Amino acid sequence: MKVTTEIWGSIPLLHIHNEETKKDAPIVIFLHGFESAKEHNLHYAYQLVQHGCRVILPDAHLHGERDEKLDEVEISLRFWEIVLTSIEEVNALKQELEKRSYLTDQKIALAGTSMGGIATLGCLTIYPWIDAAAILMGTPGYVELAKAQIASVEQKGFKVPLSADERTNMFDTLSNFDASRHPDNLIKTPLFFWHGEKDLVVPYEPTAKFIASLRKQYDKQNIVLMNEKSAGHAVSRKGMLASMEWLANSLA
Repeated sequence: MKVTTEIWGSIPLLHIHNEETKKDAPIVIFLHGFESAKEHNLHYAYQLVQHGCRVILPDAHLHGERDEKLDEVEISLRFWEIVLTSIEEVNALKQELEKRSYLTDQKIALAGTSMGGIATLGCLTIYPWIDAAAILMGTPGYVELAKAQIASVEQKGFKVPLSADERTNMFDTLSNFDASRHPDNLIKTPLFFWHGEKDLVVPYEPTAKFIASLRKQYDKQNIVLMNEKSAGHAVSRKGMLASMEWLANSLA
């Protein structure tokens, strides 16, 4: 497996392939989780490359090479800034793939863990070019999650530096990327969800309800939910292998 460190525009990333990867190989952009970094997710890339894919693994805003040494509270308060930046940068990465002649008419997918899965769902609400997506520990309800995060911070005794109007504006902005409010935009895309039922960071139940609603309202069959009853906020090896195999097969 070849792993090269590159900067596309202002985005540091790992470009992962091997000697057998074809120029027109299907492409996966993989988005890492909160307080993680690109190099911590190479095991996902390895599985995809073994299945014939080319993988782009960027550092998220304020993460990895883009770290600004923020403390836990400071970076937590900028969570949604990071998510929205990732959504914007996914499109920039697609344009770079086209400029570099890696993306012509083959398929392209997104995948992500936790914060990366949340960003992936946001991308699905606005980018029609995504051919498949794997969402690991992600949740579609941006507004619901943001309100829960603010309540959690305040319960711990911290003051959230947002006025009532600023909170309203924030929720209005997030609603534009909230997949639970724009389910029509996801109905044609094959989706794989993995989630632990004991996840205390990104709760399982909203995701399960969203998937059930998609299946019922749109008779959507091209959706997989792999839930593990004893798992918390960490993807199991079984989940990692199954999701990456599914994703690669969806792009074949």
